[in-house]
Amino acid sequence: MGMSVFGIGVSGMNAAQAGLVTTGHNISNASTAGFSRQQVVQVSNLPQFTGAGFLGNGVEVTTVRRLYSDVLTNQLTLAETQGSQLDAYNAQIAQLANMLGDPSTGLAPRLQDFFSGVADVAAHPESVPSRQALLSSANALSGRFQDFDQQIAQVRAGINSEIVSSITSINAYAQQIASLNHNILVAESATAQQPANDLRDQRDALVAALNQEIRASVVKDDNGSYSVFVGTGQPVVIGSQSFALVAAPSPEDPQRLEVGYQSGASTVLLNPASIQGGRLGGLVSFRANTLDAVQNGLGRVAMGLAQTFNAQHALGQDLNGALGGTFFAVGNPVALASSNNAGTAGVTAVLQDVSALTTSDYRLQYNGVAGPNENFLLTRISDGVTTAITFPTAGYPYSFNADGVTLTISAGASLNDNWLVEPTRLGASNFGVALTDPARIAAAAPIRTAAALGNSGNGTISAGSVSSVANLPLPGTVTLTFNAALGQFAVSGAVPAAGPFAYTPGNSISFNGITFTIAGAPGNGDKFTVDRNTNGVADNRNALALGALQTTNTLGKNASILGSQSTASFQSAYSQLVSEVGNTARQIEVTAKAQKTVIAQTRQAQQSVSGVNLDEEAANLLRYQQAYQASGKMIQIAGTLFQTLLDLGR
Repeated sequence: MGMSVFGIGVSGMNAAQAGLVTTGHNISNASTAGFSRQQVVQVSNLPQFTGAGFLGNGVEVTTVRRLYSDVLTNQLTLAETQGSQLDAYNAQIAQLANMLGDPSTGLAPRLQDFFSGVADVAAHPESVPSRQALLSSANALSGRFQDFDQQIAQVRAGINSEIVSSITSINAYAQQIASLNHNILVAESATAQQPANDLRDQRDALVAALNQEIRASVVKDDNGSYSVFVGTGQPVVIGSQSFALVAAPSPEDPQRLEVGYQSGASTVLLNPASIQGGRLGGLVSFRANTLDAVQNGLGRVAMGLAQTFNAQHALGQDLNGALGGTFFAVGNPVALASSNNAGTAGVTAVLQDVSALTTSDYRLQYNGVAGPNENFLLTRISDGVTTAITFPTAGYPYSFNADGVTLTISAGASLNDNWLVEPTRLGASNFGVALTDPARIAAAAPIRTAAALGNSGNGTISAGSVSSVANLPLPGTVTLTFNAALGQFAVSGAVPAAGPFAYTPGNSISFNGITFTIAGAPGNGDKFTVDRNTNGVADNRNALALGALQTTNTLGKNASILGSQSTASFQSAYSQLVSEVGNTARQIEVTAKAQKTVIAQTRQAQQSVSGVNLDEEAANLLRYQQAYQASGKMIQIAGTLFQTLLDLGR
């Protein structure tokens, strides 16, 4: 009897001691990140059968378990990886929003200043100071374009650095998880499969930290190890072995770092769209969805302004009487061949119609020969729209137009060769002012019109405009003589020859790039002349046409729709860009704040299961203390009973 009571007391003391140790462990780790509170699991020993029935035989501690919920932990990990992605995206896009939208340093004030300078030249075409002021504002505008492009380049370089940093962290976490897999397997194998709770907590904390960098999925093996996968199923941890991600230059653009997977001696680049969650997902998503579009959008505005302003400027005449030259330097589209291309084919890109440019890049891929035709596929990266390009195998070099760009393909492509076409990426960086002499600003029109003083009728001729300078300057005076009987004008002096033109009052007459109207009722033999604009220093007709470009829709034409019209001016295209970035930044900011609330609520639910409650643990201390004292008393009683038995035998 004494020995039975003694054994029960010892088992109770052992159980109470285990409870005290576990409770103390919980209390000391109450602030340890990733710690899950632990609980002693105890069962009663098999009872002893007697004639009076089964008598209790004490208690046994079977294990110490973590209070842990896979469901809640996975929910928290998912919420945190999404929050980390939003935070990374938000930090980057806020820089762009502030840069583009600043009312004092943004592009809009420089555009306004430039066109104000054009208006001043139109008001004072003969004034050299006004012309010099226009060149100064043009240089300031050029400097703003280039400054913006440099800032974007700095952001892009910063993203490259952060991608390297994130991949370094991912690889370190993967190595530590693999090491813990090994340690847990060893520890649990040596202890009859008792769970290594603290090691498991450490591993779960590392998985959570890994998900702060990239969304990772975990598969739990039968032996308790974790297998961790990223992207589209690329393993970074299998058992005690880890696999590294690498930052590798894009084969199409060496200045752009991509995320690669080390497979033996080769590196396989991951599809950027497969990199989701965490800081790395936010960086890659921001670069693909916002940064590229912003740089391309700025480039489109710069190229649109340069080409349309140059085209109109070329139709004018400067203070020296010469035709207008190039005012702005303009960037050209580029086609970058992948370093993985096996063939010798080349692709060149030339700006063809600035009004049809988009803010997207394009990918051209060779799909081989089908029948008598070569087959290429052009994909607009922004929306994934693809266009099949087919032409006879003997048709090289082959040229075609795509959204304002003419692409020319030479022979020699190998299957799956591809090129990245960037129509507007370099537009802002290559934007500059080609003129240095204010006298070379072509404010005047290169022609003048007049009605002969001896005309008998009341016909009038407009000042005229120029749409092409191919046949200018005029070799001499062009005379239009009205034949009343035929109701038409005969033309003399035009090179090449033109006319005669049937006369309808107010209708335009056009030839050799010159357009004007004659109205009223000219008399038979009345003459109207078109001549060089000699000494036209006070003429402002071309300056007015240049100024009108500020509000003229010259961008945004849908090249795929026949007869589509331009929908945006330089100012509105830039304003649209600012608005899109601002709206996205605001959306990301609001979503990030909402995600923090989701994270807090999910963490609270998870901690309600796994977190340490100090009040509860304090109560457990008292409970286990009392149990220990009671079991000790039982041992004391057992000792007294045993001594009584010994005394009876004397």
